Parts: sequence; C-alpha cells; structure tokens
Amino acid sequence: MKVLKYIFLAFIIIGGIFAVGYFVKSNSKSPVTYNTEKAFYTTIEEKTVATGKVVPEDEVQIKPQISGIIQDIYVEEGDSIVAGALIAKVKVVPNEQTLNSSRGRVQNAQVALNNAEIQYNRNKALFEKGVISLNEYQNFELSYNQAKLELGNAQSDYQIIRVGSAGGSTMANTNITATVSGTILEIPVKEGDQVIQSNNFNDGTTIATIADLNKMIFEGKVDEAEVGKLEIDMPLKVSLGAIQDTEFDAKLRFVAPKGNEEQGAVQFKIEGEVYLDDSYFIRAGYSANASIVLQKKDSVFAIKEALLQFDKITQEPFVEILTGEQEFEKKDVEVGISDGINVEILSGITESDEIKIWNKTEPIKKNEEEEEGEEEAAN
Repeated sequence: MKVLKYIFLAFIIIGGIFAVGYFVKSNSKSPVTYNTEKAFYTTIEEKTVATGKVVPEDEVQIKPQISGIIQDIYVEEGDSIVAGALIAKVKVVPNEQTLNSSRGRVQNAQVALNNAEIQYNRNKALFEKGVISLNEYQNFELSYNQAKLELGNAQSDYQIIRVGSAGGSTMANTNITATVSGTILEIPVKEGDQVIQSNNFNDGTTIATIADLNKMIFEGKVDEAEVGKLEIDMPLKVSLGAIQDTEFDAKLRFVAPKGNEEQGAVQFKIEGEVYLDDSYFIRAGYSANASIVLQKKDSVFAIKEALLQFDKITQEPFVEILTGEQEFEKKDVEVGISDGINVEILSGITESDEIKIWNKTEPIKKNEEEEEGEEEAAN
C-alpha cells in the first residue's frame, strides 16, 4: 500500500512540474527590441480636400414666350449651337374665352371704322363745298384714322392669340431660339408636351438648358475648421473622378459667408475657376476633389508623425529618446504643421537624437497545428 501511495505522489509531482513548465512556456515572450529613427529636414504642405463637382460657370434656361404644345424639336442634347439658332417650335392652343373676346374686339373695331368712314366721307364733301370749317373736317379725319388703327391692332392681337404671331412678323413667338451660344446640356421636354410661357407669376416651362463647357468652375464644400485658413485667389488642384491620374489647376474665387449644417458639421460652399486642358472633354457634373494648400514650409526640422506619443492625462505630444542599450527617456516636444505623414518639430529634440519606434508590430506566432497544415498544403 505504501508503494502505491508513493507512486501516486510521484505521479502528481511530475504532472505538476509538466503543467508549470507548459504554462511558463506558453506565456513567455521574447524581449522586444525597439528600433530608432532620427529627425530630418523636409518640405511639409498642410492641405485640405474639398469634395464637390465641376459645373459650367453659367447655365441658361430657354423658356417659351407663349403657351402651347411642342410641335417640333430641332436639336439634341450635346449639340453645339450659336445664339439665335432655332431650338423648337410651339403650336399655339388658344384659350377659347380669350379668343372669343379678341374676335369680338375685331368686330367692334370694324363697326366703328365703318361709321367713322361714313362720317368722314360726308364731312369731306361738305368741307369741299365750304359748308364746314377746316377744323371740323380735321376732327372727322382724325376719328377715321384712329378707327383704322384700332382695327389693325385688334386684328394683330387676334392673330397672335390664334396662331402665335402677327402676319408679317420676322420673329414668331412660336419659334424658340437660343439666347446664347454653347452646348445643349438638357432638353427636359419632348414633342407633344404642353408648355407654359414665362411671365411675372410663373417661371415658365424650360425648353432647353444651354451652357459654355469651355468655362467650368469647381463647386465644393469645406469644414468650418478649415474655412478660416482660406483666402481668395489661393491655388487649387482639381482631380476628376472620370479622368484618372490628371490634375487641373484652379483658383479659389468664392467662399460662402454663411455655412450650412450637414450631419452635425457646418460646411461652407466654395467655388474655384478651373483652367481646362483642351485635350480633355469635361462634361458638366463630373465629381471632383480640390486639394487646397493651406500652409507650406520648406526645409523644416521634422520627424515621422507615427513616432509621436501623447500623454494620457495632458494629451501633450512627446517622444522617447535612446539613452542606453534599449533604454529610453521621455522628451516633450512642440510640434508645428503636419501633412499626415511628417510633422514639424519646433523644439524638444536635436538632429542627433535617436527616437524610439514605439508602435512596432510583432509578427503573429503560429502554433504547431497551423504550421503543419501549411506544410501539408504546400506539399
């Protein structure tokens, strides 16, 4: 019995030793060796990027001068036209009440003219016989001439209401012509659509939109944190989503005096004049990004921004300087501008200081089963 007892105790002791050894081995880590880097001199540009699109500087909407139905459309979207070119023709559909009223005015004017003509002829004969004076004769002549003018005006108005233009007119209201030269961007109507004329109470129906695609601007938005650093005439670099690996020069020409809140952030509208390259055809509405250099410094003392650390309490930046064999000392630093990769160092370190790369990543250690699986897959 004593022998079995000793054997059992020995088994427990040996098992404990193996367990402790396995635990120590599985939790032990090889000491990390930190590399270092030195500060250097470089050029740093502090930039911001505004997202937006490129649009024509001016877009003109062509609207009809008379209500009716689109009879013919003579152009297509994308066509280049000159001012005065015929775009479409409108067939007039007159209002029955207005047409009837105008017809009645013509008839009344005809009756008045007939009466004035009778009076004029009668008094003209009397004047020739010396029965009435010149003054009385001229009054009848004036009434007769006014009646003829009134009839002519009434007939012209009736013609305009009925067909859209007076007889002999060189520019009919039914002809929709371009007011500027450019490219047809959009034709939102089609033949057979009813359109409304532009007046004091209605914007009217847009027949076509015309713009000069040789004069484009960038429209975008910047955050309120950056808008205070912008100045008119600052250079921009505009890149288009539709044209890869190409940047267009631009110049900032407008910064909105009022911002709009979007998703909890205040955004300010900006505009930049884009200098186009004739070798590219830029379409209106291309999405674009504008890179704006807010600040630039040449030959500044800098380090990689990844070397910076921040105090958990004060949030002040610092680095760790090598003082001995894998021994480091904390040094507070004062930073300047940054481009997201490099950051300017104003004070705190010297050119000869070795700075700790504190965020070095260690390779993931694979267990034996994973290594065996990879070997089998390779075989």
